[in-house]
Amino acid sequence: MNKFFRFAAVAAAAMTVSTASLAADWSPPGPIKMVIAFAAGGGADTQARLIAEELEARHGWKIIPEQVTGKGGLNAVNTLKDGATDGTVIGMIVTETLGYNMAAAKAGQPTDVTPITTTAGTQMAIVALASKGWKTFGDVIEAARAGEDIRFGVMTGMLGDLAYVTGKENGVDFNIISVRGGKAVMNGLNAGDMDIGFGAGIQAKAVAAGDMVELASARSEPLKASPDAPLLSDFGVSFVNETAFLFAGPPNMDPAARDAIAAAIAEVVTTEGGKANAFITKGFGGPVVISGAELEMAVQKDFDASGALIAAAAE
Repeated sequence: MNKFFRFAAVAAAAMTVSTASLAADWSPPGPIKMVIAFAAGGGADTQARLIAEELEARHGWKIIPEQVTGKGGLNAVNTLKDGATDGTVIGMIVTETLGYNMAAAKAGQPTDVTPITTTAGTQMAIVALASKGWKTFGDVIEAARAGEDIRFGVMTGMLGDLAYVTGKENGVDFNIISVRGGKAVMNGLNAGDMDIGFGAGIQAKAVAAGDMVELASARSEPLKASPDAPLLSDFGVSFVNETAFLFAGPPNMDPAARDAIAAAIAEVVTTEGGKANAFITKGFGGPVVISGAELEMAVQKDFDASGALIAAAAE
């Protein structure tokens, strides 16, 4: 199976032993510029700013958020590539930036940045309005095979290819509609401009209220809110989307700065009662913290696996 790396949550207890000492032994030589690869006001931007707020409160670091959007996070990567390596330049992107987006654009290698730590995964699901009457993705396949034009909303190139391959594996041709951001997918569903779409967690409130249904998990594991929803593998699809939010720094970043920042961010996102932890738990299913050599291996594996999806979608 051509899987992307499975980003699994790490227990908070395993990380807190060295967190305080690492963060206490290092301090930035100046203000930290936090590059944010997402539009202002969205869930990812809010997560980044809440983390920045708590880092300032806990450690006294001055953090200056700066939006650098575009090209699926690659513009932010280009900004990081030229940044100082002393810990005063970091950025929030997603693993998909260093995986599919970089591979599809032939725009470098994951080693163009220094992965610091992940913060959260995504509850990536195929969703629809409950009023459609569909209970699982199998109902959608049946409707498509019966001749119904199924409009499938996606917000990234990777998800567009995943939607196409999913249709191909099941003998249907979805009408794939590409938009910018998960909010646009939700708006399209609510407006009746789309029939189904990918949601990365933004659908949580609507699902809890019974207004939307998660028809299938695009992850390698069941969804937290809809554990009975089938996996894409149940429909013959050998790809998943395990996107995680990721902080990174410039290439050849000072290891002491990298480790201290990783530990401080891990402490913030895993501490219950904190704003960042509450936001991540509600919107993204809980913190997912991976760092060090394991994270470097993960993003490289994600990059390598992306080529297989791109090739499958081109067939």
